[in-house]
Order: sequence, then C-alpha cells, then structure tokens
Amino acid sequence: MATERLRLEDGTELNVARSGPPDAEVTVVLAHGYALDHRSWHRVVAALPADVQVIAYDHRGHGTSSPADKETATIEQLGDDLGELLERLAPEGRVVVAGHSMGGMAAMAMAERRPRLYRQRVAGVVFVSTAATDLAETSLAWPKALGKLVRELERAFGPLVRAVREKIEPAKTAGLRWWLFGDEPRAEDVDLTADMVWSHWPDTIALFRPAVDRYDREAALTVAGERPVIAVVGDEDRLVPESNAKALAAAVGGESVVVEDAGHMLPLEAPAEVAARIMELGA
Repeated sequence: MATERLRLEDGTELNVARSGPPDAEVTVVLAHGYALDHRSWHRVVAALPADVQVIAYDHRGHGTSSPADKETATIEQLGDDLGELLERLAPEGRVVVAGHSMGGMAAMAMAERRPRLYRQRVAGVVFVSTAATDLAETSLAWPKALGKLVRELERAFGPLVRAVREKIEPAKTAGLRWWLFGDEPRAEDVDLTADMVWSHWPDTIALFRPAVDRYDREAALTVAGERPVIAVVGDEDRLVPESNAKALAAAVGGESVVVEDAGHMLPLEAPAEVAARIMELGA
C-alpha cells in the first residue's frame, strides 16, 4: 500500500495507506483498534479484491499520525476525523467502513455526528470485535489488565539494566497474547501486535482510556443502524463476549457472526472472514 499524509482542517495529519483504483465502485475504509495502527489490517487488505480501493489509516495519536491531546483524544474527535477522511478521499462510489474495537466506536461516532454524510456515503459497516455496552466491563478492559501486568513484571524485575529489560519483554508479550488472541495465533501476528501496543505504552493508552470508558455507544448505534451492519466476534475473545456482539447487531437490526477459534485480533486471526463480510456489504 502506498502511504500519504492527509492534513485535516484543524492541522492534524493522518497517516493514510491506500491501494486499489481510486475510481473504484467500492471503497473500503479500515479503522484500527485502540493502541494499534493501520498495520493491524494488512491481512484483510491482502484478502480483499484487487478492484476495490482500500484506505487504512492511523487515528490521531496513533501510529505515525499527529499526536492527540486531552481535548482531542475523544471518540467524537475520531468520528469527525473519519468523516473528513471520507469526504476527502472517497467522495464517490459505495463506501464500506470496517472498524475494529475502538475503530468501530469511531464509526459509530461518525454516524451520530455526521448523519447526513453517513446516509449519503456509507453502504454498510462491519463492527469487528466491538462492544455495544460499557467498555469498562468488556471490550477495552484489557488496558487495565495490561497495566497491572506490566506493573507487576517491572516491580518484580526492578529498574535494572537493559539485559533485564530483555527478559521483561517476552513476559509482557506473553500476557498480551493471552488477552488479545485465541489459542493458536501466528507468532508473527503476536509480534506485530506487541510492537504496536508497546509503541503506544503508556502515553497513548493513558490518554485515550477515559474516552473509551465514557463513550455512549448505545445512543450512537441508533443512527448507525440506518445502514446494513454486521458485527463479527471471535468465540475466544476474552474482551468482547459473543453476547455483546449479538446485542450490538440486535440493537441495529443487523447480523452477528461468530468466528471459531479466534480472539480479539480478528483482522489478523481471521482476515478472510472479515474481508468476506466487508464485501458482503459492498456488493
């Protein structure tokens, strides 16, 4: 995918990766999860048809996009960013938005805050591993557990030299693997996820945590349900249970799909399934 910088109205620059023909009949926009970046979608991108334009981007405050601050580290702001991206980079044709975890919340916020744009430009939304209820209890409870894990490990090892740090990293990654993946993930997927998460630790995770806790998903889903919706979840997701994904789909009259032997990182664990659901809405 070729990368470019998209400068938003407030001066923020988003890192954007694009592939496929810019005049394609269908554009797929991929919004990544909390403390990740656009690379989490690379397997899905490879599984999508070549005649589809694909746009994956880093949220503000994530990846190589411009930093966020306390005022802009909100789900509402991420929704506005997604709306501006759609207007600028996908002005024509059918658009399918796929949002993973926090990216799904950004899609909800865009629908709620830009309902006219949502109705005019979006053909459907795939919510991937996204919760419909309080994330303090479900989808993104992992940062609390992750923080506890890191504190315990670093307390145990103490503020020692780099040689000791090399022992801490595998233990931290093993904990991350347990929280975010099913039983048999690819080693390279775990390594990529660890690289993304630890590059956002602790500043980005701390900055966005209050936003994901307080965002009112249920209100936003009212507008999101005006377009076809598919909610996809892994049966081994320790953060978003099947019942939560089914509740999201039920709230909008959409479809729920449970992927066997997969955890929270569905874009890496089940890319063919996710790509198929995206194209189902793009047909």
